[in-house]
Amino acid sequence: MTDLNVFEDAVARVERIGTAAGVAAEVIDALRQPKAVLTVDLPVRMDDGSTRHFLGYRCRYNDVLGPTKGGIRFHPDVNLEEVQALALWMSIKCAVVGIPFGGAKGGVIVHPKDLSRLELERLSRAYMRALADFVGPMIDIPAPDVYTNARIMGWMVDEYEIITRSKAPAVITGKPIALGGSLGRDEATGRGAFIVIQEFAKRKGLDPTQTRVALQGFGNAGYHVARLLDGAGYPIVAVSDSKGGIYSDTGFNIESLFQHKQDTRKLQGVYYDGANCELVDHQIISNEELLELDVDLLIPAALEGVITPENVDRIKAPIIAEVANGPIAGEVDQRLRERGTIVLPDVLTNAGGVTVSYFEWVQNLQSYSWTLEEVRARLYDILSRAFDDIWTIYQCDGGSIRDAAYTVALRRIAEAIESHGTYAFFSGD
Repeated sequence: MTDLNVFEDAVARVERIGTAAGVAAEVIDALRQPKAVLTVDLPVRMDDGSTRHFLGYRCRYNDVLGPTKGGIRFHPDVNLEEVQALALWMSIKCAVVGIPFGGAKGGVIVHPKDLSRLELERLSRAYMRALADFVGPMIDIPAPDVYTNARIMGWMVDEYEIITRSKAPAVITGKPIALGGSLGRDEATGRGAFIVIQEFAKRKGLDPTQTRVALQGFGNAGYHVARLLDGAGYPIVAVSDSKGGIYSDTGFNIESLFQHKQDTRKLQGVYYDGANCELVDHQIISNEELLELDVDLLIPAALEGVITPENVDRIKAPIIAEVANGPIAGEVDQRLRERGTIVLPDVLTNAGGVTVSYFEWVQNLQSYSWTLEEVRARLYDILSRAFDDIWTIYQCDGGSIRDAAYTVALRRIAEAIESHGTYAFFSGD
């Protein structure tokens, strides 16, 4: 892992791309620091009667385009720099796809697997109690992220409604369907990544059956993008989770891997027909080895900062689709580009999640639910249109797809900031 501060890295990327795109200095200045950051101590009564204190954060980064939006992660490695970087990336991501949100992020330093279900509920409610004045349907709308899920969001929205003595489902997205969640939200990040990969494949004339895929991370997003790619004919030859990976030159049946993991909590190369599981020929590999496989498409779908100066020269895949947030350190972007590696950036590739979160928010405000078909169709419309906008700049400017995506986002943010007036306006220039 690189020692570079992930937040400084994120800001440096905005400065570099924004300057090259001719974005006004005032706009770049507005994105150098978050609008507001809250650090909270969360005392939680444990099952044995003791009280344990957890450290939590929430960052509202930029709200010029609308209320801020971003997930909450429960992870032992959560830190303030990471939360701020993720909130900045979310600001860019919302602008990329043209939805009326700014960026935010939150997190608690905890390994949820160490907690009982009751302790996890108490922690979730304690976090919302600490944030109740900092969030709101028109202020900041949280959502699930790493090691959080629909049930945890349900606890949090319930706590918010108890505190405010109101029904406010729009305060959080990614909720259970019965509590106002949207159909299609569980698959949204993976489906969005699939749409982006397919749009790219159409323009480059890729044959799915000849495009071998390695996937790092088999959580919710990783599973759904793998499932959809598998269904479209892409051979998924390697998959990993936090404990390690598996490789088969002939590829895996993704549904079989998923069902076996659901039953055993183990990732293993199997074929599952609904009644019986049979082992298929495969090798055990590490997460590091997976990243360095000779495949056509590499999908980092776990945590940020996995491709660094230390391993970038061993990355062989000519195409990388960033389903995780920030898996490629900014300092190695240029090295990948010089080698001809094409990166489908996170601010576009994993934007399906926040897009369907936007749909959920709209449905909550309207008290009107959409069908799954409507959600999927509208997701495709938004992401395919965003891809077109980015592809046009990419083809004209000759930079990277990431540069093009940031250019689209920064110009949209700039237009909103300039509407209030900048130095050029007030100086009469």
